[in-house]
Amino acid sequence: MTRDTLARFANQRYVNLESFRKNGQGIRTPLWFVEAQGVLYMRTPAQSAKVKRIRNNPRVRVVPSDVSGNPKGEWINGEARLILAEETERVNQLVKRKYGLLKRLIDIRSWLKGTKYMVIAVHL
Repeated sequence: MTRDTLARFANQRYVNLESFRKNGQGIRTPLWFVEAQGVLYMRTPAQSAKVKRIRNNPRVRVVPSDVSGNPKGEWINGEARLILAEETERVNQLVKRKYGLLKRLIDIRSWLKGTKYMVIAVHL
């Protein structure tokens, strides 16, 4: 991955993540993300369909996007790895720093609902 590739994600609030069904159909999802040491990290509920798709096929594509998922540039191929959110407190702290109060409110709602999270680590 080049510095130019990673620079495309600087100062962006959303990334559109495309994961693939077994039949090859891509499903796109806009997500919050943080970057650390050349890896893009996203949190998602552990029971989400994208977690199942990534378990079956770690190949993904990403692009900076707006909140609706409209791309802001060209898609980039990557490989995703799933990590239990409890094991990635550093990522959680980075997300809190980037998204502030809104992240804290979502954490409270998730705690009340008992939602468990996974972290998706995308290597470009």
